[in-house]
Amino acid sequence: MNAEIEKFILENIDKTVRYSPESGGTLIGLPFPYTVPCVSESFQEIYYWDTYFTNGGMILIGKTGYAKDNINNMLYLVEKYGHMLNGNRTFYLNRSQPPFLSRMVRDVFEETKDIEWLKGAYATLQKEYRFWQDEKMSPSGLNGYLGYQFLCDNVDSTVEQFCRRCKLDADKLVTEEQKKEVCQAAFSMYESGWDCSARFVDKGHHINAVDLNALLYDMEENMRVFSEILATGEEALWEERKQERRQKMKQLMWDEESGLFLDYNFEEQKISACKTTASFYPLFAKMATEEEAARAVAFLPELETEYGVCCGEKQDSRGCQWDYPNIWAPQQYIVYRALMNYGYTEDALRIAEKYVKLIDRNYEKTNCLWEKYSGVTGGIAEREYSTQCETKMIGWTAGVYLMLSDDLKKAGRM
Repeated sequence: MNAEIEKFILENIDKTVRYSPESGGTLIGLPFPYTVPCVSESFQEIYYWDTYFTNGGMILIGKTGYAKDNINNMLYLVEKYGHMLNGNRTFYLNRSQPPFLSRMVRDVFEETKDIEWLKGAYATLQKEYRFWQDEKMSPSGLNGYLGYQFLCDNVDSTVEQFCRRCKLDADKLVTEEQKKEVCQAAFSMYESGWDCSARFVDKGHHINAVDLNALLYDMEENMRVFSEILATGEEALWEERKQERRQKMKQLMWDEESGLFLDYNFEEQKISACKTTASFYPLFAKMATEEEAARAVAFLPELETEYGVCCGEKQDSRGCQWDYPNIWAPQQYIVYRALMNYGYTEDALRIAEKYVKLIDRNYEKTNCLWEKYSGVTGGIAEREYSTQCETKMIGWTAGVYLMLSDDLKKAGRM
């Protein structure tokens, strides 16, 4: 690990902590301190899936209290609204994000062994699980980032922004029905966290996302483990749910030709042609068989460059920020952990080394930890938001850098 970057993170992590117990304007007050993705300027609220990766780094540097406070705030929001929001803003009431909460609870419990805390978390997590099953279930029997219940306050503005970001021609959207369809697709994509990506453009609300369903499989396994620890007697129920999901995903999402689990369009009843790092989530969740894992690893060269793993294949790219050639922290960690889970240690460590070196080189030039990088140039990727040097440090970049550096050190690679 670069000692200068480690010092930089330690100096800045406290600057990302906010405490706002009272609601005001669009901000939803939270009972505990929480960390935000940036030191200043943009994204000054807690975000759902960002926090999983940030928490991992904080636990490593002895800030488990921060990680637990983040989770407690999320549990509070689930109790209040029935699900974890995209972030603690009123304009995020209409969507969630990839469901990492049970995984976060498990990570912190493994550090604290706090049974009473786990008992309360288990009860709240059941409410989040019901949200995904009741509100986000498609006709296929698998879950999706479904936007059916979402309403656009300003349809024209939503359509214009979505088309601009996703490289679509807004002039072709003439009827109100077409615009409504785009709004549903837009909010589904925003909920996925992959905003924007060729995976979801103009059809996200018809997609059973492979990463979402793998994360819900992971949640079902985590809940089985919690049930066993707490002696609730529900282990068999969670195991049954997990195996049903695995069977359904194999039936609808497995593509024998590519050897990958892929997104499934339940409206068109066909597998997506878009191949991305999302196909490694079944390995991250330990859902894949050894043979399925081997097929995914064989596909890795299609995503890997000398700087890390790109979001997806070059041929599928629309030039959106979650397409080729962009490299994001969470995808490096998901692929790394997926490979480690199945014993592909050398491949995993190679990915980790590439990403850590990428961060080191760019920090040396800019003194910042950026949100995304280019898998072609090895430099900073094209910016969509105003978040760059004024933010100083992106939380999930810091978290993933710390986790991968620590594992490389343990493996004698640093």
